[in-house]
Amino acid sequence: MSNTEKVGPVKGINKDIIWKAVYVFLLIGTCAGFYWATTQTNYIWHWNRLPKYFYFIDTVEVPAEIEGRVASITHAKGQTAIIVKDDDESEHYTFPGNDVRVSEGSFVYMGDVLGSYEEGRIGLLTDGLIITIEVSLVSIVLGILLGLFTGLARISANPCLKWIAITYIEIIRGTPLLVQIMIWYFVLGTIINNLLAKAGLFQIPELWFGVASLAIFAGAYVAEIVRAGIQSINKGQMEAARSLGMTKITAMRKIILPQAFKRILPPLAGQFISLIKDSSLLGVIAIRELTKATREAVTTSLMPYELWFLCGVMYLVITFALSMFVQYLEQRTAEA
Repeated sequence: MSNTEKVGPVKGINKDIIWKAVYVFLLIGTCAGFYWATTQTNYIWHWNRLPKYFYFIDTVEVPAEIEGRVASITHAKGQTAIIVKDDDESEHYTFPGNDVRVSEGSFVYMGDVLGSYEEGRIGLLTDGLIITIEVSLVSIVLGILLGLFTGLARISANPCLKWIAITYIEIIRGTPLLVQIMIWYFVLGTIINNLLAKAGLFQIPELWFGVASLAIFAGAYVAEIVRAGIQSINKGQMEAARSLGMTKITAMRKIILPQAFKRILPPLAGQFISLIKDSSLLGVIAIRELTKATREAVTTSLMPYELWFLCGVMYLVITFALSMFVQYLEQRTAEA
């Protein structure tokens, strides 16, 4: 009898581990290659200057608004009060701190600095980021409402509603967003504000024309997504609901739309992520969103590499957060 022992099969190396290692290697290689490329450009990096574009401490000077003598200077509860008098009038100035540049009895001219104080302010990029988020959120909400009603009109049996929806969708989807923004701002915006001015009413800021252009643009794409989602539901669902005595509107609201919502959620997320990035086009009509704020910062600081990288990362954070939120909604709807 042979004393040879049976040897079991040797387990191979997990292929997933190999491909993950390849991914890490490629990522590190890409970063290293990019770093090497930047060293060949003779560019001096200034990452330490970036925080001021988010938040900074500004020194605010308090100028005299009249010409006269400083009548009194008082300090109380961390505030400084200065009174300047001339022959006919007096001015009272109050500001925090005790940094006073004048003394009692001294003569000051209009524009002379009486004192100063430090005040925290949001930076240029933070301001642009806030506007981008606000514009995107409002446009998304309006785009959903417009797209929902247009999508329902698109599959309506009423030929008037159907052809209005088709006309709107084809015109908006067939023209560039940049052109639509220009039309809204320079044509429709001018006409609307002129009519309001003649009626003695307030003027609409350019921000809302930008929101309108984005919302209407998104609404056309949302309408097609909604239409496709509704038509993907088996027609028997509607027939069964109608046989139970539901009206068409009730069946659509309680039976069809909840099922369609689960299917259209991923393409809706993609559309809204694109909308956030498309908001960068609003800079052409003097809306200081994130991209325009970055251009202004680059112009004044001459730091294109750092600021444009930072701008890209900020857009990535917004879109990634939205993507995670949509994934959460998908999980909730799947469990429901």
